[in-house]
Amino acid sequence: MEQKDQPYIEPATPVETAPVKPAKNETWEWIKALVIAGVLVIVIRWFLFSPFIVDGDSMRPNFQTGERLIVNKIVYDIRSPKRGEVIVFHAPEGKDYIKRVIGLPGETVKVTGDKVFINGQEIDQPFIQAAIEQANKEGHPYNTLSDFPETKVPDGEIFAMGDNRPNSKDSRTKSVGFVPYNKIVGRAEVIFWPVSKISFIHF
Repeated sequence: MEQKDQPYIEPATPVETAPVKPAKNETWEWIKALVIAGVLVIVIRWFLFSPFIVDGDSMRPNFQTGERLIVNKIVYDIRSPKRGEVIVFHAPEGKDYIKRVIGLPGETVKVTGDKVFINGQEIDQPFIQAAIEQANKEGHPYNTLSDFPETKVPDGEIFAMGDNRPNSKDSRTKSVGFVPYNKIVGRAEVIFWPVSKISFIHF
């Protein structure tokens, strides 16, 4: 009986499989990733940005006790502070204060009631204008502390004031005085707590 030719079938090619990565190598990769993440957190925390908790009423109505801020610690390594910026600095009594930059090095500063004069010219204060107007409606000045006589800001220092002018220990007082650049921690950038007040800080 004649045998029919059978169709030729190629033998199957063996499937190559990737070598199984040892569990030890995977663990080591995780350890390296965690170490790098930890280093980044330390660098960001200590050298670039830092959290700050508002403690006290000296910056009302713009900042309230318990609010948490992010402070930019490198901006003043790049340039000098500008008027109107909100800064955190090391106060002489060992605490960190939050205030607003008002006078710059070489300028003369004078405070008379609610008016602030820089080099003899009154400056605008939009950050407390509403508070001033409300106090005037009630028949009294917003700033009830003693006036500050015209004084020149020393080189390498700034004159800082709290937004709560009647209740702020700042450059108007002998216990604080002018703030040297090397005592400034950084510029307040963002309110991140409470959640309802998350916002960038405008200057």
